[in-house]
Amino acid sequence: MAFTDRHGGVSAGPYDSRNLGGGVGDDPSAVADNRALTARGFGLDPARVVFMRQVHSPDVAYVTEPFGDDAPPLDGVHTDRPGLALAVLVADCAPVLLADPVAGLVGAAHSGRAGTVAGVVPALVEAMRSRGATDLVAAIGPLACGKCYEVPAAMREEVGALLPEAWSATRAGTPALDLRAAITAQLARAGVSDVRHDDRCTIETADLYSYRREQVTGRFAGYVWLSPEA
Repeated sequence: MAFTDRHGGVSAGPYDSRNLGGGVGDDPSAVADNRALTARGFGLDPARVVFMRQVHSPDVAYVTEPFGDDAPPLDGVHTDRPGLALAVLVADCAPVLLADPVAGLVGAAHSGRAGTVAGVVPALVEAMRSRGATDLVAAIGPLACGKCYEVPAAMREEVGALLPEAWSATRAGTPALDLRAAITAQLARAGVSDVRHDDRCTIETADLYSYRREQVTGRFAGYVWLSPEA
């Protein structure tokens, strides 16, 4: 499991420099170079990395190879194929990685506000359990924290009614959502208690991309994979 930052790539500003996201206005050749550089840096084959077409849904899929240029709309993937890496792109949403090394299964989910409410992470846990996962470990990467993710009061009410752990307030006392707390609670209810955190806030951390902070910006990623010798 690993989370990237915005450094060490070839993209020009405002995407400087390791933008891994397509469709954000960056030069496609720079994105391709950044993805290849990142994969090789992790000891992975750049042709064996699965990227999703993320749409803030609860939909997940089992994969055995990359989607290529025609990825279906979904927000979670899982695999049992050694050497096949799963990537989730973010710039304020939560990248959630799952692994059961004994069962030989890994998964990745994109869990923003809509996806968290829809239950993409519990859906991924259930899908992985259906393939034999029993002892899952989770990692929640950097995201917009509960002290920075300001939302309208009505939205906080709506989300908090479904996920009480999401209720939060900014340092100024305005309504906010704590997606990290909500996802951690979802994992606990799904029986996943071993949860690791990279609890940097994207809005507060210049080394990471943040859509809320910059609007026009790149995407960093969470990667998870089974080693080829596993």
